[in-house]
Amino acid sequence: QVQLVESGGGLVQAGGSLRLSCAASGSIFSIDAMGWYRQAPGKQRELVARIRSGGTTNYADSVKGRFTISRDNVKNTVSLQMNSLKPEDTAVYYCNADVRFSSSWSNNFWGQGTQVTVSS
Repeated sequence: QVQLVESGGGLVQAGGSLRLSCAASGSIFSIDAMGWYRQAPGKQRELVARIRSGGTTNYADSVKGRFTISRDNVKNTVSLQMNSLKPEDTAVYYCNADVRFSSSWSNNFWGQGTQVTVSS
């Protein structure tokens, strides 16, 4: 089994910064893509940022230039540096990972979520 444990959420004023971290543990052969998604009340879960094992990244248009995703392939961690936060960034943020157990077997996992609240 694989666990994704997030940390770093909290309450911050608009314009402030937060850093989210996620650590994957378990019987992991390797991890392909890792990413962060968010879900605000009454809205669908949406992609915030994603990074492949080779370092290729993609971001939601709403966070480009403000958020930076990074990962450590040795420690199986992914982080999201969030700067210039806006009230509309308020949501539960979820870590996601495509975990490979062998060369031919993989599965997708979610973390439990961490609340980010940005006050105006």
